[in-house]
Amino acid sequence: MTDRTASGLAGWSWWDDTGAERGRAHVMILVVLDEPQDLVNIAHVVRAMKNFGFSELRLVRPREYDAYRVAGIAHQTQDVLARVREFDDLGAALADCVHIVGFTARERSAKRNRQRPRAAAAEILEQAGTGPVALVFGREDKGLSNEALDRCHRIVTIPTTPAYASLNLGHAVALMLYELALARGDEERAFKAPRREAGPATAGELERLFADVERALEGVEFFKTRDREAIMRAVREVVHRTPLDQREAKLLRAMAIEIGKYGARLARTGLHVDRQ
Repeated sequence: MTDRTASGLAGWSWWDDTGAERGRAHVMILVVLDEPQDLVNIAHVVRAMKNFGFSELRLVRPREYDAYRVAGIAHQTQDVLARVREFDDLGAALADCVHIVGFTARERSAKRNRQRPRAAAAEILEQAGTGPVALVFGREDKGLSNEALDRCHRIVTIPTTPAYASLNLGHAVALMLYELALARGDEERAFKAPRREAGPATAGELERLFADVERALEGVEFFKTRDREAIMRAVREVVHRTPLDQREAKLLRAMAIEIGKYGARLARTGLHVDRQ
């Protein structure tokens, strides 16, 4: 039973990044793929781990694995790939884990500690504070064997439609990692601020916008069969409902001005415009 560590680093590391920022250090969650068959699926799993901030992947007897080829599919994931560990036996891959969660879509008659992903996520984070927790996924064509499930403290089934319950391996991993990200508070993270902040448009800026819009609509004869006052009142209601910031007001003004200029250029050419 060998353990082939891609980076040459034995053991395991603690979470960093958002976990450390929120004071949740000493949390360790492993993704374990038991006999994965398709290198592309491994790449999708690596990408999902990078997306959600997880870095520990263990592969048990993969049919094919080439870190270079995976990196060509899951771009900018070299940090995750450097930590991949390969095992010849599932027991060896799970030996240091304090909590093991297996994933399966199959219903079994045997009584087991079954959970849905959201409930499992809370317990996984709690258990991970005491040591490594493994999320175990089976091979694409068969899933986890009964022997593999016997090693698991919990069995998680993602609620898909019974008519087509089986998920792609990468999708299943991504769904669980998403639930873990929510459970650890990632949803509370603020959105990235815009490059340039723009204050709210002033009343004067909006009045100039309305004037330019009205001139543009007049230039294209929009009011020919419509009530000018009613149309402009509707425009005001739409703008006030938004409301606009200074950059947005300037952009709309520029559009209205260009429409007016285009109409003037067209009129100077004397070309007929069909307004059917």
